[in-house]
Amino acid sequence: MRMETPSRLGALLLLLGGLLASPAAGAVPDPPLALRAGKADSPYHVLAIELVAALSQQAGKAPVIAVEESQGSVQNVIDAAHETAPRLFTAPPNVISEAQRGNKPYGKNPHYADVRALFPIPFQTMHWVVRKDGDIKGFDDLAGHPFAPGARGSFGEQQTGTVLKLLGLEDRVQLVEIDSDATASALSGKQIEGFATSGSYPIAALNTLAKATPIRLLSLTPNQVKQELKSDGTTVGATIPKGTYPGIDEDTTTVALPAGIYTTRQLSNEDAYRITKAFWTGLPGLAQNAPAWTAVTPAVFSMRADASRLGANAVMNSELVTQVDAMATHIR
Repeated sequence: MRMETPSRLGALLLLLGGLLASPAAGAVPDPPLALRAGKADSPYHVLAIELVAALSQQAGKAPVIAVEESQGSVQNVIDAAHETAPRLFTAPPNVISEAQRGNKPYGKNPHYADVRALFPIPFQTMHWVVRKDGDIKGFDDLAGHPFAPGARGSFGEQQTGTVLKLLGLEDRVQLVEIDSDATASALSGKQIEGFATSGSYPIAALNTLAKATPIRLLSLTPNQVKQELKSDGTTVGATIPKGTYPGIDEDTTTVALPAGIYTTRQLSNEDAYRITKAFWTGLPGLAQNAPAWTAVTPAVFSMRADASRLGANAVMNSELVTQVDAMATHIR
């Protein structure tokens, strides 16, 4: 057996130690940046997966991001105020505002002021659906007819209740509880006159229904939209463009719940800008692969001019605001 001399053995150890200590050998990639976006079957989670898939195609332009399940927007905001590591998360702006006011269940926490908005995601838009060959032409025509307002406690049910109350129809429409998966067949079978649903348009299930059963989307008047926004306080006016669904040849005036991607000051300005820039740059390709994203444009959200629509209370440093506005202007 060959024996190494002490000097030769020492040289080998020094060489091995140098290799182990070298940057190439010791480099460990940064863990993915978490994006928390509700439960796996929620609309926000689906949108987050589409978003991250698009960002991942722009190698090196944004940090690596991994979508994680969460308990929802409220818990996302609560967690963001207590965590020291940078995170991204989805939420409607009203949730951020409530947290920063210290409302229940958030409580007082100065770190809620560290939340800042990056960019919008497709809004959850109200659709009030009836048969095109039926007698229902407007909301007033729903009086005396069965209508499914959506799952109890859902955004759709809440908005339906708000609109019916504003129109004096809350006691005149027969509201029925039907599983959301069964509303399309119930409408096709004329068991109900219509139903409410919300989502980022085009909603795939509604598109399928419109191909089989001609539908009409009930539209609010501009004055009704103003009344609804004043009464609700969480929504914005929205328009579903004609042609979004088969047979719908007129724009539909409705309301929607805005939402966006948020982070906190734990995320560096550099990474926040990289993510935002990668989003706006890659938005055309994202919209081509996932049609719901066509509704997101710089006109929908400007960090300065339209702050009231998304993250009005989000705290952003002036340099980042300037950068984001410049990016939005660039792609117009």
